[in-house]
Amino acid sequence: MSVQEFLIRARLEHHSLEAWISAGWLVPPQTEPELMFSDVDLARAQLIRDLREDFGVNDEGVSVILHLVDQMHGLRRSMQGLLDEMHARGRPADEG
Repeated sequence: MSVQEFLIRARLEHHSLEAWISAGWLVPPQTEPELMFSDVDLARAQLIRDLREDFGVNDEGVSVILHLVDQMHGLRRSMQGLLDEMHARGRPADEG
């Protein structure tokens, strides 16, 4: 989605978006010829906004939480890869 649509849907100001990109909290999948954002970026922006506005989490706290969320998603992908490999070998996951 375009920057303008992203700002509207995420209920963000442009300066906040720039700060969040600079902090590495958001990494748009496309930057050339213009910034474009995905639905995953939108969900992440909404999480950041909720953490800051609803829960009063400071910048360092947001960074820590996002790092943990990213680790959790990475572990989930790894687990799914292992399960897929086990199924491909014809071994149900519960047999170990």
